[in-house]
Amino acid sequence: MAIPGESGGIFYPRDCHPGALRIFMQILLAQPRGFCAGVNMAIRSLELALEAFGTPLYVYHEIVHNRRVVEDFQRRGVVFVDDLAEIPEGAYMLYSAHGVSPEIRRQAAARGLKTIDATCPLVIKVHREAVRFAREGYVIILIGHAGHDEVIGTMGEAPEAMRLVQTVADVDRLEIAPLQKIAYLTQTTLSVDDAAAVIRRLRQRFPQIVGPARDDICYATQNRQEAVKVLAAEADFVLVVGSRNSSNSQRLAELARSCNVPAVLIDGPADIDVKWFRPEMTVAITAGASAPETVVQQCVAWLQERFSATVATRQIREEQVRFPLPDPLTPP
Repeated sequence: MAIPGESGGIFYPRDCHPGALRIFMQILLAQPRGFCAGVNMAIRSLELALEAFGTPLYVYHEIVHNRRVVEDFQRRGVVFVDDLAEIPEGAYMLYSAHGVSPEIRRQAAARGLKTIDATCPLVIKVHREAVRFAREGYVIILIGHAGHDEVIGTMGEAPEAMRLVQTVADVDRLEIAPLQKIAYLTQTTLSVDDAAAVIRRLRQRFPQIVGPARDDICYATQNRQEAVKVLAAEADFVLVVGSRNSSNSQRLAELARSCNVPAVLIDGPADIDVKWFRPEMTVAITAGASAPETVVQQCVAWLQERFSATVATRQIREEQVRFPLPDPLTPP
């Protein structure tokens, strides 16, 4: 009872052998999973803004990178835009959790937009570090994914000082003067292991390099990746709930595959293929930091209905982080 591996090879479920005692599927639910504090804050901000200001209400970029969340708000009258020119002058607009550049803030002010800043505080921290390093004369190496909303906003804080790298090979191509002061920052949703490899190479090439006082990769990203590593050791298959434009969700699926376990990133149960599974398999389920818990439970129910699956939660870390709402929405 083999199933295709991600690279096209054959993968054999761990319990698939003569004499295996368990005949029902087991689901292992990763904890923590799903919404992080920044996503909770951004989504709550948009909900309160809808109540307070009604529609049309605008958001610059997707409020978070999740198709289900975005479509739900669109049905309620929220308009997501990638160009401020699409927003009428004087309208209400939210900045997404991923943050924006100073140039976007300047354009919004010029159009008289009433802005609500739902940027994750951990992204704001990276922006402030970029401004500080640039002011002190550093060349800043930003480790991140080209084109990601967060990366665009961070690079906009100090465009003349910033260089983007994505891989160790990118580091090897950097040309920086020997006496130049150099610092590094990271996108908050990277693979912890991949970022560590790039930072190691930066330190090898540029011994004088400095970094932030604290790790930029957010606590939620690290916790969810740790949980996947733990569960991959017990699982035959990993389902990651999240959208394809979600960087942290993509990293969870990649991490599971790096542990030699097949993994698929899905938006919801409609994306699941029954051919992926056998009744005796152990299936780990997790969710990216912008994926709703309701969708996780729909996927669990899908497997329970078809495979009489049992469910067990694996608590790897506890999270108690809460972020305050933006000022215009904070109760007096």
